[in-house]
Amino acid sequence: MGERNAKASDSGPGTKGLTVREAVGVLHDAESLERTVEDLLSHGFDRAAISLLAGEDAVKHKLGHLYDKVDEAEDDPYAPRQAFVPRTTFAVADGAMFSFLFYIGAISAAGAMVASGGAAISALIAMAMGGGATGLIGSVLAQLLHDRHARQLQSQIDKGGLVLWVNLRNETQEKHALEILERHDAEDIHVHEIPA
Repeated sequence: MGERNAKASDSGPGTKGLTVREAVGVLHDAESLERTVEDLLSHGFDRAAISLLAGEDAVKHKLGHLYDKVDEAEDDPYAPRQAFVPRTTFAVADGAMFSFLFYIGAISAAGAMVASGGAAISALIAMAMGGGATGLIGSVLAQLLHDRHARQLQSQIDKGGLVLWVNLRNETQEKHALEILERHDAEDIHVHEIPA
């Protein structure tokens, strides 16, 4: 089918299904994962074509069990996946959440102060205090999300590494994906086809 990723194949007697061709590799630390994904993106791979094994909660919910080793998930078509989230996303989320909640807290505090007949200087002080308090909450929430993500990655590293799947649309992408995985010292690099 040329540029199409999914193609028809026999998936059993008398049945036809679609398959997806993927490059697979296992990386052993978060920094290698970041660099590998950046390299893939800079070579024209779409972010949606790159996925990782989902966290333990999602795996257990979907499959009813956990993998003892991540290599059990490499070629499992039912392994739950998640999108790759770069570290910079957490920094941006932290700043955005802090700013948004600071704004909400500041406006709310100022509104309450003005409504109660307070002076302008009191309203400004209330804005700063209210904004700082809710902004801090936003920053704490962003840090909790970052910590949860880091624990999830570490859990997979402890079980053998970080499985990275790259959806392939054509032979050129396959060649580039395998070269990139090799360049970043991924292990167990291979290509497979799984049901779409």
